[in-house]
Amino acid sequence: MSNEPAEEALDPGEIHDVLRNDRRRLTLRSLREAEGGSMLVRDLSERVATLETGENPAPRNKRQSVYVSLHQTHLPKLDSLGIVEYDDEEKVVTLKEKVKEVEVYMEVVPRYGLSWAEYYFLLALLGMLTTVAILLGVPAVSQLGLTAVASLFFVAVMLSATYNVYSQQDRVLFQRFR
Repeated sequence: MSNEPAEEALDPGEIHDVLRNDRRRLTLRSLREAEGGSMLVRDLSERVATLETGENPAPRNKRQSVYVSLHQTHLPKLDSLGIVEYDDEEKVVTLKEKVKEVEVYMEVVPRYGLSWAEYYFLLALLGMLTTVAILLGVPAVSQLGLTAVASLFFVAVMLSATYNVYSQQDRVLFQRFR
């Protein structure tokens, strides 16, 4: 058993304060996408500036502005909350385990992907449209039967929710018991 005191969980207000700022959200996103969750501040500022402007490379003055604000404001704040480790001398930023508390509030959606909310909406819409097609007697669909189609969609929702909960358990379930 370690003699170190357990780190306190982040207060929801602190998490919302972190995520309220676009630059901090882009910083966390960039670090999560980086190999090993670690980047040089220079590379991180270039990535954030590129995301902010949509230009690659971003204009020099924008990169410089992002670098200064990360170095002076955002990284020290994230470091003080224990979300990242910011080595001011080496100019390296690394994600820490506490980032998982923040990720709960960030919906991670791959580029050109669907969020879980969009997925569930589309699944429900498809289920409703299929049910309406059966009730209207659409030939190919009505042969399936309402009970079979309803059962199929309930199973699809249940399996999807099970996967969703299982894949997020390290971020959600354990946090509730702190």
